[in-house]
Amino acid sequence: MKQTTIQPTAKKRDVQVAEIATNTQVLRSRTWDRLKFEVEYSRQKGTTSNSYLIQADKIALIDPPGQSFTQIYLDTLEQQLDLKKLDYIILQHVNPNRLATIQALAGQAPQAKIICSKPAVNALKGALMFPQRRSRIQVVRDNDTLDLGQGHQLKFISVTTPRWVDGLCTYDPQSKILYTDKFFGAHLCDDSIFDDHWKQLGIDRRFYFDCLHASQTKQLEAALAKFAPLTAKVYAPAHGSLVRYSLSRFSYDYQQWCQEKTAQEFKVVLLYASAYGSTATIANAIAHGLIQSGVAVESINCELVTSEEITTAIQACDGFIIGSPTLGGHAPTQIQTALGIVLATAAKTKLAGVFGSYGWSGEAIAMLENKLKDAHYSFGFEPIRVRFSPTTAILKECIQAGQEFTQRLKKSKKLRSPRQAVTEIQIDRTEQAVGRIVGSICVLTTCQDNNHRGVLTSWVSQATFNPPGVMVAVAESQNMDLISNPGDKFVLNILEEGRTIRRNFSNQSSDSFYNVTTKTATNGCLIIEEALANVECTVHSRLPSGDRTLIYAVVDQGEVSELNGITAIQHRKSGSHY
Repeated sequence: MKQTTIQPTAKKRDVQVAEIATNTQVLRSRTWDRLKFEVEYSRQKGTTSNSYLIQADKIALIDPPGQSFTQIYLDTLEQQLDLKKLDYIILQHVNPNRLATIQALAGQAPQAKIICSKPAVNALKGALMFPQRRSRIQVVRDNDTLDLGQGHQLKFISVTTPRWVDGLCTYDPQSKILYTDKFFGAHLCDDSIFDDHWKQLGIDRRFYFDCLHASQTKQLEAALAKFAPLTAKVYAPAHGSLVRYSLSRFSYDYQQWCQEKTAQEFKVVLLYASAYGSTATIANAIAHGLIQSGVAVESINCELVTSEEITTAIQACDGFIIGSPTLGGHAPTQIQTALGIVLATAAKTKLAGVFGSYGWSGEAIAMLENKLKDAHYSFGFEPIRVRFSPTTAILKECIQAGQEFTQRLKKSKKLRSPRQAVTEIQIDRTEQAVGRIVGSICVLTTCQDNNHRGVLTSWVSQATFNPPGVMVAVAESQNMDLISNPGDKFVLNILEEGRTIRRNFSNQSSDSFYNVTTKTATNGCLIIEEALANVECTVHSRLPSGDRTLIYAVVDQGEVSELNGITAIQHRKSGSHY
């Protein structure tokens, strides 16, 4: 293998050139330091931006690097060929960072046709300022071919994903190289062209997968299915070493990693649109935090999917997170459509999240937050608002937000999960059924002659809207004498799940309020400050019923102490006892 390296100074950015097959070279633009602040580069081992040159009867260049390498890359490329003889520039995906290099290259090789997918055209037209250059764009679709001669009949494979809407891969049957772009890569800078040290790459490969692909496993599996029939002997990715010695193992790993993600107990749908890439970067950081916490994430670029696909995803998820840029003071139409589907489809028990980037005022983020709050969804983290591009510190906060969302999701899901049922031999079917009626766990506090008492109860429900009223079922042993007559006062303290305050009141001892922080309500009874909410009530009427007395009381006033808290619920196995 013939190999040369253009390296002005040791450990400076350089371009490594090597022959990898007949008529085929790789140009690896290398940085030994962290290239960007995005999560995917956070292992800080540098990276390579791989470009490929095929010089047959026709000459094609695949994937020139981003603007960080523009000048040294073009200087190196000119040593390999006369740019006036370049026939094709193949762009397997287009991003803003790459446009500077494309502009410079198009200026030096104006005769070259630019090959790309249809979604890439709009981005390119903005970069190629002169109409005569725009006319050089040639759109290819799935299974289209391009004959370079000498057996190099390139086949294009469409691999659209939420992250790369214009994604292409390219297969050369002559060299049996599959140019995989963002698949099968790793962010690691070294001297190895191929993966002869592949056993040492496991952690870096998995980290790259988790950052870039774990939230789009459905599309990744579709891409892998397209790769399977090809007789590829080498995978040539955009970053890291070329895959030759571990090709089958790496393909197997991708399949296994996809299955691991889809088999996770919890699933979160991440909906977003991104005008300039910042909102997508935030989405990727949040997704990384979720994935690190053991959650399956489905990223959905709302510009690419149908309403039916969003509906299906929302129905199957445990939580959802919506991100939007602000364009002209509004959210994009696709985000407004997605929000409408969420409000119409998602159960109120599903956890929500909101994020976005903006240039000036960020109205779209506020709109998403307010609509979801008005619909009574609970939030897994405080809405994330980023002006312009996110910094390293902000991305760390986004990762933490994903982790926080996971913790709240697991907690709320646990509360909603029914306890294991006992067998029919143990209890009667009717008692089983009645036991499935659940109620909020409350502490009912009363006061008589400055003597405060509290009793634990879960047999509470709202009884009327106007006036607001509640119904409480109490037994003789539950301070019934203190709330038996119209005009008697009490406070219902609605407890929060996860707190241990209920233990103080389970035995109705005289020191129930020991170590409990309280304050006095306007009706003289005690409010437990650790409670989720409280309502002050006045007894209106009573109705003896079986072994309980039903007390109807009018709510005088109330307050919520913890807006994002979850009400503690009493789950029972039988309707014959607590």
